Amino acid sequence: MVRILISACLAGEPVRYNGADKRVEDEILARWRDEGRLVVVCPELAGGLGVPRPPSEIIGEGGGLAVLQGTAQVEDLHGRNVTPALVAGAHEALEMARRNNVGAAVLTDRSPSCGSTTIHDGTFGSGMKPGLMGVAAALLGSHGIAVFNEHSLAAADRFVRDLESK
Repeated sequence: MVRILISACLAGEPVRYNGADKRVEDEILARWRDEGRLVVVCPELAGGLGVPRPPSEIIGEGGGLAVLQGTAQVEDLHGRNVTPALVAGAHEALEMARRNNVGAAVLTDRSPSCGSTTIHDGTFGSGMKPGLMGVAAALLGSHGIAVFNEHSLAAADRFVRDLESK
Protein backbone atom coordinates (compact mmCIF):
# COMPACT_ATOMS: atom_id res chain seq x y z
CA MET A 1 0.00 0.00 0.00
CA VAL A 2 1.31 3.42 -0.99
CA ARG A 3 1.17 5.84 1.92
CA ILE A 4 0.75 9.61 1.83
CA LEU A 5 2.73 12.10 3.87
CA ILE A 6 0.44 14.90 5.04
CA SER A 7 1.06 18.20 6.77
CA ALA A 8 -0.03 17.90 10.40
CA CYS A 9 -2.05 21.13 10.21
CA LEU A 10 -4.11 19.71 7.33
CA ALA A 11 -4.81 16.63 9.48
CA GLY A 12 -6.24 18.94 12.14
CA GLU A 13 -3.30 19.29 14.52
CA PRO A 14 -2.85 22.81 15.96
CA VAL A 15 0.77 23.18 14.83
CA ARG A 16 0.74 26.30 12.63
CA TYR A 17 2.83 29.30 13.60
CA ASN A 18 -0.21 30.86 15.33
CA GLY A 19 -1.25 27.68 17.16
CA ALA A 20 -4.10 26.93 14.76
CA ASP A 21 -4.73 24.07 12.38
CA LYS A 22 -5.79 24.16 8.74
CA ARG A 23 -7.95 21.02 8.84
CA VAL A 24 -9.23 19.81 5.52
CA GLU A 25 -12.47 17.84 5.54
CA ASP A 26 -12.67 15.82 2.35
CA GLU A 27 -13.89 12.36 1.42
CA ILE A 28 -10.51 11.48 -0.12
CA LEU A 29 -8.65 12.34 3.08
CA ALA A 30 -11.26 10.49 5.14
CA ARG A 31 -10.79 7.39 2.96
CA TRP A 32 -6.99 7.60 3.20
CA ARG A 33 -7.27 7.97 6.99
CA ASP A 34 -9.58 4.94 7.20
CA GLU A 35 -7.19 2.92 5.01
CA GLY A 36 -4.25 3.80 7.26
CA ARG A 37 -2.38 5.58 4.47
CA LEU A 38 -1.61 8.87 6.20
CA VAL A 39 1.78 9.68 7.70
CA VAL A 40 1.44 12.95 9.58
CA VAL A 41 4.33 15.41 9.92
CA CYS A 42 4.98 19.07 10.63
CA PRO A 43 8.46 19.73 9.26
CA GLU A 44 8.79 22.95 11.27
CA LEU A 45 8.11 21.14 14.55
CA ALA A 46 10.30 18.23 13.46
CA GLY A 47 13.09 20.76 12.95
CA GLY A 48 12.77 22.07 16.49
CA LEU A 49 10.49 25.11 16.20
CA GLY A 50 7.66 25.48 18.71
CA VAL A 51 4.02 26.51 18.72
CA PRO A 52 3.24 29.33 18.62
CA ARG A 53 6.19 30.81 16.73
CA PRO A 54 6.73 33.93 14.67
CA PRO A 55 5.80 33.46 11.01
CA SER A 56 8.74 32.79 8.71
CA GLU A 57 9.41 33.31 5.01
CA ILE A 58 12.10 32.43 2.51
CA ILE A 59 14.39 35.39 1.87
CA GLY A 60 16.07 35.46 -1.53
CA GLU A 61 15.33 33.95 -4.90
CA GLY A 62 14.69 30.33 -5.78
CA GLY A 63 12.44 29.12 -2.96
CA GLY A 64 13.07 25.98 -0.96
CA LEU A 65 15.50 24.53 -3.47
CA ALA A 66 17.72 27.60 -3.07
CA VAL A 67 17.53 27.21 0.72
CA LEU A 68 18.70 23.60 0.39
CA GLN A 69 21.53 24.75 -1.89
CA GLY A 70 22.54 27.47 0.57
CA THR A 71 21.76 30.45 -1.67
CA ALA A 72 18.64 31.63 0.21
CA GLN A 73 17.60 31.48 3.82
CA VAL A 74 14.50 31.41 5.98
CA GLU A 75 13.92 34.18 8.50
CA ASP A 76 11.16 34.74 11.00
CA LEU A 77 9.26 38.00 11.36
CA HIS A 78 11.90 39.28 13.80
CA GLY A 79 14.80 38.64 11.40
CA ARG A 80 16.01 35.48 13.16
CA ASN A 81 17.55 32.94 10.79
CA VAL A 82 15.50 29.73 11.13
CA THR A 83 17.05 28.04 8.09
CA PRO A 84 18.70 25.23 10.10
CA ALA A 85 15.35 24.27 11.66
CA LEU A 86 13.52 24.17 8.33
CA VAL A 87 16.29 22.18 6.65
CA ALA A 88 16.43 19.71 9.57
CA GLY A 89 12.65 19.35 9.50
CA ALA A 90 12.69 18.73 5.76
CA HIS A 91 15.22 15.94 6.21
CA GLU A 92 13.12 14.43 9.01
CA ALA A 93 10.06 14.50 6.73
CA LEU A 94 12.08 12.75 4.02
CA GLU A 95 13.22 10.07 6.47
CA MET A 96 9.63 9.53 7.63
CA ALA A 97 8.59 9.17 4.00
CA ARG A 98 11.32 6.63 3.32
CA ARG A 99 10.50 4.58 6.45
CA ASN A 100 6.78 4.47 5.62
CA ASN A 101 6.58 3.64 1.89
CA VAL A 102 5.34 7.12 1.03
CA GLY A 103 4.71 7.71 -2.66
CA ALA A 104 3.08 11.12 -2.45
CA ALA A 105 2.79 14.06 -0.10
CA VAL A 106 -0.06 16.48 0.50
CA LEU A 107 1.41 19.61 2.02
CA THR A 108 0.10 23.04 3.00
CA ASP A 109 0.59 25.51 0.17
CA ARG A 110 2.18 28.93 0.77
CA SER A 111 4.21 27.61 3.71
CA PRO A 112 8.01 28.14 3.78
CA SER A 113 8.30 24.41 4.53
CA CYS A 114 5.38 22.80 2.78
CA GLY A 115 4.39 25.12 -0.07
CA SER A 116 4.18 23.14 -3.29
CA THR A 117 2.97 25.69 -5.84
CA THR A 118 3.30 29.05 -4.08
CA ILE A 119 5.26 30.59 -1.20
CA HIS A 120 5.19 34.02 0.42
CA ASP A 121 7.54 36.56 -1.18
CA GLY A 122 9.79 37.21 1.82
CA THR A 123 8.41 40.65 2.71
CA PHE A 124 5.91 39.48 5.39
CA GLY A 125 3.14 41.23 3.47
CA SER A 126 0.51 39.71 1.22
CA GLY A 127 2.84 39.09 -1.74
CA MET A 128 3.30 35.61 -3.13
CA LYS A 129 5.79 33.85 -5.39
CA PRO A 130 3.91 31.35 -7.55
CA GLY A 131 5.82 28.44 -8.98
CA LEU A 132 8.13 27.95 -6.00
CA MET A 133 8.19 25.30 -3.29
CA GLY A 134 8.98 25.43 0.39
CA VAL A 135 12.00 23.65 1.86
CA ALA A 136 10.41 20.29 2.74
CA ALA A 137 8.36 20.17 -0.46
CA ALA A 138 11.49 20.82 -2.54
CA LEU A 139 13.48 18.14 -0.73
CA LEU A 140 10.72 15.54 -1.06
CA GLY A 141 10.20 16.38 -4.73
CA SER A 142 13.92 16.14 -5.46
CA HIS A 143 13.86 12.61 -4.03
CA GLY A 144 11.04 11.42 -6.28
CA ILE A 145 8.07 11.95 -3.97
CA ALA A 146 5.21 13.64 -5.79
CA VAL A 147 4.05 16.71 -3.86
CA PHE A 148 0.49 18.01 -3.96
CA ASN A 149 -1.29 20.71 -1.99
CA GLU A 150 -4.58 20.70 -0.11
CA HIS A 151 -6.40 21.92 -3.22
CA SER A 152 -5.29 19.02 -5.43
CA LEU A 153 -6.48 15.98 -3.51
CA ALA A 154 -8.20 14.43 -6.54
CA ALA A 155 -4.94 14.61 -8.51
CA ALA A 156 -3.05 13.11 -5.58
CA ASP A 157 -5.59 10.28 -5.35
CA ARG A 158 -5.25 9.52 -9.08
CA PHE A 159 -1.46 9.55 -8.72
CA VAL A 160 -1.55 7.08 -5.81
CA ARG A 161 -3.97 4.78 -7.65
CA ASP A 162 -1.71 4.86 -10.71
CA LEU A 163 1.32 3.96 -8.56
CA GLU A 164 -0.53 0.99 -7.10
CA SER A 165 -1.70 -0.28 -10.46
CA LYS A 166 1.86 -0.66 -11.76
